[in-house]
Amino acid sequence: MRIFPAIDLRGGQVVRLYQGDYGQETVYGTDPCAYAREFINAGARYLHVVDLDGARDGTMANFDSIAAIAKQGGLYIEVGGGVRTEERICQYLDLGVGRCILGTVAVKDFDFTARMARKYGDQIAVGVDARDGYVAVNGWKELSQEKGVDFCRRLRDAGVKTVIYTDISRDGAGRGTNLEIYRELVTIDGLEITASGGVSTLEELRELERTGVAAAILGKALYTGRLDLRTVIDEMEG
Repeated sequence: MRIFPAIDLRGGQVVRLYQGDYGQETVYGTDPCAYAREFINAGARYLHVVDLDGARDGTMANFDSIAAIAKQGGLYIEVGGGVRTEERICQYLDLGVGRCILGTVAVKDFDFTARMARKYGDQIAVGVDARDGYVAVNGWKELSQEKGVDFCRRLRDAGVKTVIYTDISRDGAGRGTNLEIYRELVTIDGLEITASGGVSTLEELRELERTGVAAAILGKALYTGRLDLRTVIDEMEG
C-alpha cells in the first residue's frame, strides 16, 4: 500500500480542518517545504497536497507554495483543490507534479473530466468527497444528488483510473476511517481506490490493505503524533 502524508494549504500555511469546516481550522506551520522535508526524512515517497483556498473559491492562492514543494524534489506529488481547467492541470504538471485531482469539476462538468482522463491517463485522479453517502462539492459546502458509490462507478466507466474517496464526517475527527465504504468501493472493477479521511491507526491501514485499497492519505493523525510516519511506511511499504 502506498502512503501519502498530506499537506493542506490555506493562505500559504499548513493547516487541518475539522470535517472540512473552514471555521474550525488548526494551523500547524508556516513552512510547507519544511513539512515535505520531514516527510522525506521519514521515508515518504509520496505526497498529497490540497489547496484549500482553491477548493473553496477556485483561486491559485497557494500555487507558489506548491511550486516550492515540487522544486525540492524527492516526492511523487498529487495536487487537488481548485483544479477545474485544463490550463491549471498543465500548470501543475509543468511543475513536476505527478497527478492532478479533479473534485468539484468532476461533478459539475463530467464530460470535461472524462476528456481529461482520456487525455492524461494516470496523471488524473478524481477526489470523491461524500457526506452522508452523497457527493459534496465546492470545498464540501454543497451536497449533490448523487451517491458517492454510484458516482465512482460512472467515473470508472468514463475512463478514470484512480479515485480518492473521503468520508467527510471522519476527516480530521479522530474517529477512525469508514472501512465499510472502502469494502464496497474496491468491488468496482478497474478502479484504484485511495482511502482518505480519519485514518488513524496501523490496524486500520492493515485492514484497508487486506480489503484491496491501493493507497491511504494520512493527515491529522501525523500532525498530532497519533501515527508515526516512519513506522507506518516501514510496515505498509516495506
